[in-house]
Amino acid sequence: MEAKVWEYSSNEDSDDDNDQVYLQNASDEEDLHFTSSSLPKLQFRNVKSKCRWNEEMGMAEVIEKNGKMWVSTGIVRSGNIYTSIEETLYLMELGALHLVDDENRSISLIEMYDKVAGGKSGCCWELFEAYRHLKSLGYIIGRHGVAWSLKSVRSSQKQVALEVTEESTQVVDIGSKLELSICKLFGDLKINDLKPDFDVYLPDSRFRKSSPGDPNFMLYLSRGNLPSRAEIEALERQCGGIPLKICQVTEGRVSFFSFDKVELPVLSG
Repeated sequence: MEAKVWEYSSNEDSDDDNDQVYLQNASDEEDLHFTSSSLPKLQFRNVKSKCRWNEEMGMAEVIEKNGKMWVSTGIVRSGNIYTSIEETLYLMELGALHLVDDENRSISLIEMYDKVAGGKSGCCWELFEAYRHLKSLGYIIGRHGVAWSLKSVRSSQKQVALEVTEESTQVVDIGSKLELSICKLFGDLKINDLKPDFDVYLPDSRFRKSSPGDPNFMLYLSRGNLPSRAEIEALERQCGGIPLKICQVTEGRVSFFSFDKVELPVLSG
């Protein structure tokens, strides 16, 4: 028999003055599939990093890097840093990132909100809310199954592993196929797949992308109802002994659950 263990929850309607991510708003009006109470408190910074959004890749390439956040943000490929859509939007909300397109036109927050709300690039609004909540608490978060750096996977000088999963390992030459590799890697990520969504690490100033170690837990976003026992067991098998947490987002409230197996004693009559 399984017992649900309530871990912790977050309500975006909190009045905590220390929260630098959320802007509280009593209005219930909606815009682009998200409520105004979920809009962030924008952080205006004098020095920003700059990224160029690649629509085909569904990621942004860092072209000007400022700040220490890049130690634990983005994946490294052939010396370049690429950020996922949730990482890109989060940094834009903090005012730490200026995003442009291929023609060097500035891309607005509203445009990125629309992409996330539309389920683009392997991310949906609920998944972004989970990412934003954990990131605001200081956790280090990466897409599950996506290596932080090619140094952290087995590779040679001429070849690089694009995907390392239980199902397949694909190897190609570095260079001309780099962009194709990232496109395929993120293109294969399906929002409704029964697999962990994020690898989550505790805040650690010694974190290195080249040797991240095992995550402290893996996170799965529940789409609708909580997963069944069979689904939880299937997810746990993919975690390889690393704790699994289930996340559920309801009307801006981000909740986390973990599950324990317990044996009930047999009561004699």
